[in-house]
Amino acid sequence: MDTVVYYPGSSIGNFNPKEAKRILKSIAKLTGEKGGLLIGIDLKKDKETLETAYNDKKGITALFNLNILKRLNNELHADFDLSNWLHHAFYNSNTGRIEMHLVSLKKQYVHIGSNEFYFKEGETILTEYSYKYAPNEFKELVCESFNVNNTWIDEEGKFSINFLSTRNNFFF
Repeated sequence: MDTVVYYPGSSIGNFNPKEAKRILKSIAKLTGEKGGLLIGIDLKKDKETLETAYNDKKGITALFNLNILKRLNNELHADFDLSNWLHHAFYNSNTGRIEMHLVSLKKQYVHIGSNEFYFKEGETILTEYSYKYAPNEFKELVCESFNVNNTWIDEEGKFSINFLSTRNNFFF
């Protein structure tokens, strides 16, 4: 192997499959014909497990999600009142992804710079997707650019580390 890229965590799941394939192709071009990729993947789990993780009791994910509004306030001179918003995440089994939203708790107007936005009570702002993959789905995702050489899955079957090599025919 000439070049190996390390892609820790599971952030490739924050991209839809089409975008993820484009990123993987870019990585394959970067690594070259004798290259590789070591990448983490958050595996599919039952709905309850995923929703409990993304709606954690300590509210850490909620704070992370609400920080988006805080940053808009600080960086774009917006006037979001964070107390008027609620974090909500759910697993969409049709698409195999977590969807994170901020839910407006009341009718409200928000300003970002000179622009005004109206939100109805219950209206949401989609803030993140997090795709989950079964091992065979991940293999299909990467197959245009890489071969899966090794997969290591934790004892609970929640996360995998995958060592991939650039496909021999990728550059032809």
